Order: sequence, then C-alpha cells, then structure tokens
Amino acid sequence: MLELGAKLLIAYLLGTLLGSLILGRVRGVDIRSMGSGNAGATNALRTQGKLFGFLVLLIDVAKGIAAVSWLPSAALPGIGIDAQLSREWLTVACGFAVIVGHVYPVWFEFRGGKGAATVVGAVAGLELRLLVPLLVSWIIVLLLSGYVGLATMLSAVALSAAVLVLEPGNVPLCAFCAAVAVFVIFTHRSNIARMRAGKENRVRRLWLFRSRAA
Repeated sequence: MLELGAKLLIAYLLGTLLGSLILGRVRGVDIRSMGSGNAGATNALRTQGKLFGFLVLLIDVAKGIAAVSWLPSAALPGIGIDAQLSREWLTVACGFAVIVGHVYPVWFEFRGGKGAATVVGAVAGLELRLLVPLLVSWIIVLLLSGYVGLATMLSAVALSAAVLVLEPGNVPLCAFCAAVAVFVIFTHRSNIARMRAGKENRVRRLWLFRSRAA
C-alpha cells in the first residue's frame, strides 16, 4: 500500500505540471484570464500562438506517457517494489492520477486544463493502438461539428467502446477508459452548457459545414 500511495501522489504531482501555466509564467501571462479561460493546449494555441500551443501540448502529453510508462515499474528509494501489488491496476491508477493532477493542480489553485492532452499521453503509454479510435473519432466529430469540446467528449466515449472490442478481457484498462470517459465529460460540463445555449465557439476553419452557418 505504501508503494501505491507514493506513486499515486507522484503521478498526481506530475500532472500538476501544466505546460500552459509553467510556460505562461515564463512569458508573464496567465492564459486562464484569456480566451476560454482554460489552461489547456487549445486555449494556449488560440491566445499565444502555434509554438506556445505546441510546446504546451508536448508537455501535457509527455507527462501522461511518463506516468504510465516509467512510474509503475520505478523502484522508489525507501519503498521499492511491492510484489503483491498488481502492476496492471497500479499502471492505470497512475494514468488516472496524472489526469486528475492536470485538471486540479494544487500549485495553481486547483484550476487546470480539461485533461485531453494528458489523456492522449496516458493512452499512448498504456496501449498505443487505442490512439487510432481516439484520434480518428476526435477528427471526425470536429470536422462535422466544429466543436473541440464535443469532439473530445465523444472521442473519450469512442475510446471506451474501442477497448471493449480490442481488449475485452483487460479489466484494468476497460475500467480506466470508462473512468476517463466519465471524467472528460465532467470536465467539459461548461462546454455542454455553452453548446446548449448556442454560445460555444467553433473551429470554423475545420468545420465542414461552415458555409451553411448563418
């Protein structure tokens, strides 16, 4: 239990290292006061430009990969490896913890991003082929609707469906994907409210039906 607690804490703290807020402090800006007010890569791109947005995305994806690829097998000083602890469950737990850390970072008043990029990193580290349904569904929904938030939510749902087909016997991975889908929808509840009110911004350059919009 000591190893589990320690590694979940480390994964959470790793998640709190938000690329947008760290790079923003270097630049002297807080993107939570700009654009959509979100501390994720999309708002970073919209408010600070392509290079800034790319670096934010890189950091947020990388910490998701690290949390599931390196941390579960690492022998921590003074703690070591607990032979009775399931590596599979520990791995997915670390993956979820790093996402929670990104959304609720203790260093930044618990106001972080919505977890999409870190989810991509965690999924890549857990099962690389699951990135195909995740990213393909995201692109399709974005092209058809123009809504980044809707694309993110539905791609998380598609991920849960895909893992049931590709890895039906992998209970830890199925549980992780289901938990991620619920959490991603929860973090996008403000997007849902804006869509219902007709106030959600669309990415009109990618929206296939923009010419038909009023």
